[in-house]
Amino acid sequence: MSVIKRFVAGAVCPRCGQMDTIRVYRNEIREYRECVRCDYRDGQNLDGSPEPVSELQTRVNQPSTTNTSGAKIAPVTAQPVKFDPNPTTNTDDEDN
Repeated sequence: MSVIKRFVAGAVCPRCGQMDTIRVYRNEIREYRECVRCDYRDGQNLDGSPEPVSELQTRVNQPSTTNTSGAKIAPVTAQPVKFDPNPTTNTDDEDN
Protein backbone atom coordinates (compact mmCIF):
# COMPACT_ATOMS: atom_id res chain seq x y z
CA MET A 1 0.00 0.00 0.00
CA SER A 2 1.44 3.35 -1.01
CA VAL A 3 1.25 6.35 1.29
CA ILE A 4 -0.29 9.50 -0.16
CA LYS A 5 1.39 12.66 1.14
CA ARG A 6 -0.52 15.94 0.76
CA PHE A 7 0.73 19.50 1.21
CA VAL A 8 -1.27 21.77 3.52
CA ALA A 9 -1.83 25.21 1.98
CA GLY A 10 -0.83 28.07 4.28
CA ALA A 11 0.64 25.84 7.00
CA VAL A 12 3.74 27.21 8.73
CA CYS A 13 6.47 24.91 10.01
CA PRO A 14 6.88 25.29 13.79
CA ARG A 15 10.64 24.70 13.56
CA CYS A 16 11.88 26.77 10.58
CA GLY A 17 8.90 29.12 10.16
CA GLN A 18 8.56 28.58 6.39
CA MET A 19 5.09 28.61 4.86
CA ASP A 20 3.74 25.92 2.51
CA THR A 21 6.39 23.31 3.35
CA ILE A 22 4.22 21.05 5.57
CA ARG A 23 2.80 17.83 4.18
CA VAL A 24 0.61 15.27 5.95
CA TYR A 25 0.10 11.54 5.60
CA ARG A 26 -1.37 8.75 7.71
CA ASN A 27 -1.22 5.05 8.39
CA GLU A 28 -3.73 2.87 10.24
CA ILE A 29 -3.19 4.38 13.71
CA ARG A 30 -1.33 7.70 13.31
CA GLU A 31 -1.35 10.88 11.25
CA TYR A 32 1.99 12.55 10.55
CA ARG A 33 3.09 15.98 9.42
CA GLU A 34 6.55 16.81 8.16
CA CYS A 35 8.43 19.77 6.74
CA VAL A 36 10.18 19.23 3.43
CA ARG A 37 12.61 22.06 4.14
CA CYS A 38 14.00 21.34 7.63
CA ASP A 39 13.04 17.66 8.16
CA TYR A 40 10.70 18.47 11.06
CA ARG A 41 8.36 15.54 11.78
CA ASP A 42 5.44 15.24 14.16
CA GLY A 43 2.62 12.74 14.63
CA GLN A 44 -0.59 12.21 16.53
CA ASN A 45 -2.82 9.26 17.21
CA LEU A 46 -6.01 9.09 15.13
CA ASP A 47 -8.08 8.01 18.15
CA GLY A 48 -7.15 11.18 20.04
CA SER A 49 -5.20 9.48 22.81
CA PRO A 50 -2.49 11.75 24.24
CA GLU A 51 1.23 11.22 23.80
CA PRO A 52 4.09 12.14 26.09
CA VAL A 53 4.82 15.82 25.56
CA SER A 54 8.31 17.22 25.34
CA GLU A 55 9.38 20.69 24.33
CA LEU A 56 9.77 21.09 20.59
CA GLN A 57 13.37 21.82 19.63
CA THR A 58 13.37 25.04 17.61
CA ARG A 59 15.97 27.55 16.49
CA VAL A 60 14.85 29.87 19.30
CA ASN A 61 15.22 27.60 22.33
CA GLN A 62 18.56 26.02 21.41
CA PRO A 63 21.74 27.62 22.71
CA SER A 64 24.04 28.92 20.01
CA THR A 65 27.71 29.49 20.67
CA THR A 66 28.65 30.53 17.13
CA ASN A 67 27.19 32.96 14.62
CA THR A 68 26.67 32.38 10.90
CA SER A 69 30.33 33.05 10.10
CA GLY A 70 31.47 30.49 12.71
CA ALA A 71 32.84 33.05 15.19
CA LYS A 72 32.29 32.40 18.90
CA ILE A 73 29.57 34.46 20.56
CA ALA A 74 30.01 35.67 24.13
CA PRO A 75 27.01 35.14 26.41
CA VAL A 76 24.82 38.21 26.75
CA THR A 77 24.48 39.66 30.22
CA ALA A 78 21.72 42.02 31.26
CA GLN A 79 22.72 45.63 31.78
CA PRO A 80 20.54 48.24 33.46
CA VAL A 81 19.49 51.21 31.36
CA LYS A 82 19.32 54.64 32.94
CA PHE A 83 17.14 57.27 31.33
CA ASP A 84 17.93 60.93 31.95
CA PRO A 85 14.93 63.24 31.74
CA ASN A 86 14.96 65.82 28.97
CA PRO A 87 15.72 69.34 30.13
CA THR A 88 12.56 71.40 30.35
CA THR A 89 12.37 74.66 28.49
CA ASN A 90 10.57 77.62 29.92
CA THR A 91 8.28 79.06 27.23
CA ASP A 92 7.13 81.97 29.42
CA ASP A 93 10.32 83.95 28.70
CA GLU A 94 9.89 83.91 24.92
CA ASP A 95 8.49 86.92 23.12
CA ASN A 96 5.34 86.33 21.11
